[in-house]
Amino acid sequence: MSNIQSIVLSSSKVVPLLLKFSMDLKKSKWFYLIILSLLWGSSYILIKKSLIGLNPLELGSLRILITTLVLLIIGYKSLRGLSKNNWKWLAITGYVGTFFPAFLFAYAQTQIDSAVAAILNSLTPLLNLILGFSFFGVIVFKRQLWGVIIGLLGSVLLIYSGIQFDETQQSDYIFLILLASLCYALNLHFLKIYLKDVNALAMTVGNFVFMAPLAAIILIFSGFFKSQNFQSPELYSSLFYVVILAVVSSAFAKYLFNKLIKISSAVFASSVTYTLPIVALFWGISDGEQISFLQILATVIILVGIWLAHKKNKAA
Repeated sequence: MSNIQSIVLSSSKVVPLLLKFSMDLKKSKWFYLIILSLLWGSSYILIKKSLIGLNPLELGSLRILITTLVLLIIGYKSLRGLSKNNWKWLAITGYVGTFFPAFLFAYAQTQIDSAVAAILNSLTPLLNLILGFSFFGVIVFKRQLWGVIIGLLGSVLLIYSGIQFDETQQSDYIFLILLASLCYALNLHFLKIYLKDVNALAMTVGNFVFMAPLAAIILIFSGFFKSQNFQSPELYSSLFYVVILAVVSSAFAKYLFNKLIKISSAVFASSVTYTLPIVALFWGISDGEQISFLQILATVIILVGIWLAHKKNKAA
């Protein structure tokens, strides 16, 4: 078993214990932020490993279908009592916040490194503020704006301190990640405004229930059942990573995120994308990569940006 597989399996045992411990923490939103950073920061390398034996359509659809199955087993009862309006927004937020980004990242990472993809996704908080100010009447404090800018600068510094595009990567695929980040930012406002009265588990299960039918159709027409070599070790290795990606980085992490959005602001929730590059960077270290002083400095700058973005006035 590879080092990544061992680490993932160990993490899957530790996370539930940490979640139980978090209930006693006074400021659980910071706990959620840290755990989500670990889970979603690791998802990029899981996507990369999954793409070894799967194409983007297969990866995206399998991830959604496995996640749906797990969530229905755990939380199908939570769907009782939802209104028609709830169902409408569960469908919208499911596709905007999960379905489209899942395929966009899968395609983008066929040409862009996983760490770079994580860094580019750190644009989400900035896009969140822009959308909030422009369309949702969100008041943006100067301190929050500076926090977003500083955090973004930290992410950019990470790129220039060692994680750079090489000749084999196509810069056009950057726009796929930017589009996914825009989807995330827009979805944050939808969740906060239109589904604020729906509990986190119902929200998570409801999202995936709507996505599963189309994901199944995509999987059928992707050629998975006709062109895949089911004797290939690479396929089963990729399927292992997809299962971990679905259960831990999709089902469990999505539930935590929906909890976070209910106890914090959209700006705070979006800041999880600041810490993703840090986690992605340390995954690189586990593969033998070196970390420089500039990368450490960039990490500190990102954390300062998060602190500023969420340090509100007492009256707020």
